[in-house]
Amino acid sequence: MKSSALFALTALAVALPGHATAESSVTISGFFKVSYEYVKLGDYSGTGHNSEDRVVDDFSRIYFRVVEDLGAGLQAIGQVEWRINIPKGQDGANGENWVGLKSKRFGTLTFGRNDLYYNQTPSTIISKGSLRAWNTSIISAAGGGGTLIANGSRTPNTIYYQTPRWGNFDVIGAYSSNPLNPPQEADIGSTLRKGRGFNVTPRYMTPDWGVIYSYWDAKQDASPAHQKANRVWGFYQIKRFRIGAAYDWTKIKNDVTGVTTSKRNAWSIPLSYQTGRHNFWLEYSQAQNDKATPGNDGAKMWAVAYAYDFSRRTSVGLTYARIKNEDAAFYNLWYSATGVGNADAAVAPGENPSIVGMTVRHAF
Repeated sequence: MKSSALFALTALAVALPGHATAESSVTISGFFKVSYEYVKLGDYSGTGHNSEDRVVDDFSRIYFRVVEDLGAGLQAIGQVEWRINIPKGQDGANGENWVGLKSKRFGTLTFGRNDLYYNQTPSTIISKGSLRAWNTSIISAAGGGGTLIANGSRTPNTIYYQTPRWGNFDVIGAYSSNPLNPPQEADIGSTLRKGRGFNVTPRYMTPDWGVIYSYWDAKQDASPAHQKANRVWGFYQIKRFRIGAAYDWTKIKNDVTGVTTSKRNAWSIPLSYQTGRHNFWLEYSQAQNDKATPGNDGAKMWAVAYAYDFSRRTSVGLTYARIKNEDAAFYNLWYSATGVGNADAAVAPGENPSIVGMTVRHAF
């Protein structure tokens, strides 16, 4: 569906007679976020220029959310997350999209497309700093940086369940009939393996501290690749200062040959401080050498950012981030060479990507 048609349908829903809108509601929210940045590949192994300045989107989006009260504490809910790439003039409904039911007593059940595992991190730097500075660049990649865990994006074909909140504790469980790319099913008539995936995330969270564990197990349709990953992370907040920690251990196996193709551990320490209109971030992350591959393919990442809040909705941020790859590693800044970035920012083994950027964000 094109964006103009979706806007027209939304306007029509809002304009329906009172007996319909009295029991249901449609809300529109989101943010526009764009960065101007200078990107450089240190120890460049190619020919020609090793740097460029560019204007890139930071996953700007519009949320369309629907809620209808069904009585007895039960609600029908739905969401379409419309992604907009402002500099490229592109868009698509490829965000977190779902429809389902919500109950205070029984929890929430949805069907659709959800963020699972890869984004489980205490880092908040991308709230107002550059997307490229996110520590998922390290802790959500394996195989020397060549494989993103859980797609590094939304998981398609999901059944998603979140329990009611018992005090400060709840559990998220998700199943996908084909969690990895390509997102469509093609099982009937096929002699190749059927895909499937699981994600279980128990959480204990208070306003001042939290501890979260996430488990990921995924097999791709028509492929022997089998991902298994575990992550423990948490945060502790003392007034305006927040410290976080994350530890991830991931294994990728070829189920046909039985060979483990990747086995690596990674960790991250993100720090943040907020006072008045001023926001500060400092983060360090590290991927250890992969135990299943030859050579040195670990990486270290530093990120620092500052953002000034002009209002509750508008901020301008400055970000510096750098990855130091070992000789056989090619970890890259988050989506620097795909999606919102440019393909020429791809990293070869041993190259060290860095960015300096300014980010403007407006929420609505």
